[in-house]
Amino acid sequence: MSLFKKIFSKEKKENLDKGLEKTKSSFFDKMSKAVAGKAKVDEEVLDDLEDVLVSSDVGVATTVKIINRIEERVARDKYLGTDELNKILREEIAALLSETNTGEDADIHVPENTKPYVIMVVGVNGVGKTTTIGKLAHQFKSKGQKVVLGAADTFRAAAIDQLQIWADRTGVPIIKQKMGSDPASVAFDTVQSAVKMNADVVLIDTAGRLHNKVNLMKELTKVKRVMQKTIPDAPHEVLLVLDGSTGQNAFEQAKQFTAATEVTSLAVTKLDGTAKGGVVIGISDQFKIPVKYIGVGEGIEDLQVFNKYEFVDSFFK
Repeated sequence: MSLFKKIFSKEKKENLDKGLEKTKSSFFDKMSKAVAGKAKVDEEVLDDLEDVLVSSDVGVATTVKIINRIEERVARDKYLGTDELNKILREEIAALLSETNTGEDADIHVPENTKPYVIMVVGVNGVGKTTTIGKLAHQFKSKGQKVVLGAADTFRAAAIDQLQIWADRTGVPIIKQKMGSDPASVAFDTVQSAVKMNADVVLIDTAGRLHNKVNLMKELTKVKRVMQKTIPDAPHEVLLVLDGSTGQNAFEQAKQFTAATEVTSLAVTKLDGTAKGGVVIGISDQFKIPVKYIGVGEGIEDLQVFNKYEFVDSFFK
């Protein structure tokens, strides 16, 4: 169908296919058992399909929406064979994601009329936050943009060291202070330096603590406020990084962070090592915040822009 026109390059598409292999294999294994011996989509098949979607970490609320859509088609078409279920699911999930009005990019970019474009990156420790920043820095730089990193996660020495490694690896400047410094002070220095350097993109790492939401909210609010002394509308984007391999826990983290600060975009990492890739569908649908990037491998190019058409196509290939 025309909805699934080719958008990605062959290599990028192959990486996406490979990255979603575990999710796809698990999903279709469950689905083939659900429809075994059945000729048409009936109530029993839909019940089984509901279980398959929920167990694939699509999430209960999004699963109910998908099942309702398929029930409407069954009622309208009177007879749907189980052999058509794959195609119908693919169409309905793509249609559901289309309602979020996101996931249509084919490549990484930032608005041309905003310079420097400041991205504040948030997320708990261990989700791949610093690695995501490093990969984004590499990809922006490879497009000829001048990038500056800000090490505002001063809570852990390892976070500063890790970001320094990525700065060295990608050849971009990093602004940092010693462990325990005020994160807002680092953010202030970073945006000031970025303006002086005539940078295009600023990526600010922040602390990954979530045990005290009130403190986190205060800290992130302060970081934003001091940046605005130099760039009044900074940050232009607040990117929340979630670990896709944690499934429903990623939903919980999204809830906590969206309550603590205004999140404007999402990155879902580590999809290549899990069968829980369905979480991307649920998160995209439930939070109405654009899933902007997905991590489908270890390589520096394996952080991809999330394109819903290519994602669903690879999921159901």
